[in-house]
Amino acid sequence: MVDTKRTNLRLSKLTSLESLGQAAECLRTLAHPHRLRIIQMLLAGRYTVGELAEACEIPSHMASEHLRLMQRCGFLDVSKDGRCVYYTIAEPHLASIMACIEARFGGSKAARGSASA
Repeated sequence: MVDTKRTNLRLSKLTSLESLGQAAECLRTLAHPHRLRIIQMLLAGRYTVGELAEACEIPSHMASEHLRLMQRCGFLDVSKDGRCVYYTIAEPHLASIMACIEARFGGSKAARGSASA
């Protein structure tokens, strides 16, 4: 026999599917090595498109596209200082997400391999 009261209580504590859909869309946006590198950098300070492109070893127009996608998800802010346009982090939870990624995937392969052995 199923305890519907207990089941309903557990389900009421779950995040709505609509919210999880929004989360999935934003996670898809982050799921690219260049975008993750850009987030890493921006968590440390503000950067221009050219600086971010150079660090990712990609052309500026490609970096601009990555930045546009992340802006659309609300991850980034833009500010101008004279003729320079700077990008910064707008979503503070990105620091926690990157900390999880760096804890799991950061460091050398040898260090990760010995930790799982």
